[in-house]
Amino acid sequence: MNHGIKQRKLNRTTPHRQAMFANMAAALIKHEQIITTLPKAKELKPIVEKLVTLGKKAKADPKTALANRRRAISIMRDKEQAAKLFDVLADRYKDRNGGYIRVLKAGFRYGDAAPIAVIEFVDRDVTAKGKDSGPTQFADEAEYKAAQEAAKAEKAEKKAKTKIEKGETSKAKKEAGASGAKTTVRKASQRGK
Repeated sequence: MNHGIKQRKLNRTTPHRQAMFANMAAALIKHEQIITTLPKAKELKPIVEKLVTLGKKAKADPKTALANRRRAISIMRDKEQAAKLFDVLADRYKDRNGGYIRVLKAGFRYGDAAPIAVIEFVDRDVTAKGKDSGPTQFADEAEYKAAQEAAKAEKAEKKAKTKIEKGETSKAKKEAGASGAKTTVRKASQRGK
């Protein structure tokens, strides 16, 4: 009998699943909206809602603030997002009694037809999505365009070089082609038979 099974295994071992949900929770808190498969989104929702409740408890009772913060960090494994959770999100949802997250179905994935869902915070900050997604390669638009032009020039140069090499190899074949011509003539004469 399968008693007491309250969550999906998602075809992962326990440490893998915990690490995955830690990463997903940190990403959801950072961007306030992420796209994932529907079963993962449904499993992530209670985890993040409990983290928001930890933040609210820390605001309500300063004596437990440090313990709650450490608990959130141990679940999420991201100090920066834990700080956002306790400083920003706890204040935002102080008047809401649960239901901080919503899961919206978003069709099916092209490759394997897996059901896709958008999981997001209710009353989310729209500007948070994609913000500070990592180090940027270029400081501004002009530097980016200059790098694109340099890449195009390098690609054209490489293409010209390969054309020259191909031309040289075809010349070498033609010079050594006396034996090659005989074989093509033989093959053509054999087809005629």
